[in-house]
Amino acid sequence: MTSGSPAGRWPRSRGLGRGVFTRRRGVPSRARRRLGAAVRMLAALALAGGVYTAFAPGAFADDPTQLSATAQQGKELYDNSCIVCHGRDAQGVVGRGPSLIGSGSAAVEFQVGTGRMPATRQDAQAEKKKPAFDKTQTKQLAQYIQELGGGPELPKDGVYTEDLNQNPDALARGGELFRVNCTSCHGFGGAGGALSSGKYAPSLHDATPEHIYAAMLTGPQSMPVFGDNELTPEQKREIITYITVQLQQDKDPGGLFNLGRYGPVTEGLAIFGIGITILVFTALWIAGKS
Repeated sequence: MTSGSPAGRWPRSRGLGRGVFTRRRGVPSRARRRLGAAVRMLAALALAGGVYTAFAPGAFADDPTQLSATAQQGKELYDNSCIVCHGRDAQGVVGRGPSLIGSGSAAVEFQVGTGRMPATRQDAQAEKKKPAFDKTQTKQLAQYIQELGGGPELPKDGVYTEDLNQNPDALARGGELFRVNCTSCHGFGGAGGALSSGKYAPSLHDATPEHIYAAMLTGPQSMPVFGDNELTPEQKREIITYITVQLQQDKDPGGLFNLGRYGPVTEGLAIFGIGITILVFTALWIAGKS
């Protein structure tokens, strides 16, 4: 038979067909490839979700069994008084209140303990007022926020000042640190002062050591954060010692006429006004005598 006849082409065509069929059977079909890709994608998503659930702040916030007894009581207080502005699980509400995740218990100790929160209205700065919660309730709220998202905490031992009997140089060092870090806003006498955009630095004359320490840790409102990298816990205690011993004492280094310790501007104006008045009357008296 000739190669051009159908019978002559049949063996080669038959053999070629068997070879093609054998190779195709070893290659996965398109449906199987798509199924494998979908399975791998689902596995990756499940792994990412598991890692997020394990490590994300507040991942177990909805489960009250994950909270301590104190935090559960704080959650009840939060749901009744704070959820309107700060949202469910302290995630924040746009236009009302920021997220509290990561703010820590120290921020609650300051804001709630000084009566600044709950806020009565939206102002440039929350003002200090009578607290709406007692100390026990404040601790419960603080513990809930701490367990919800972590953040800065007050010292566990509750020590916020230095013992001058054991560390007599703490007062001098605290005064130096206060003048370097605090006087630009709070003034040399700790009386506070005006800032931009309607804000102000509050007076330190009636601030408690606990609230001063919490403010340094969290930086409320316009105040910068003084973490342990900027000021060590010992330096914070020295500053608070200077404030409580030197600035909050009844005795005043300015004497009887201290002008409220509002700083050199007020004192300079007073001296200028009194001095000019005395000079004018003195000049008139001399002119009259001559």
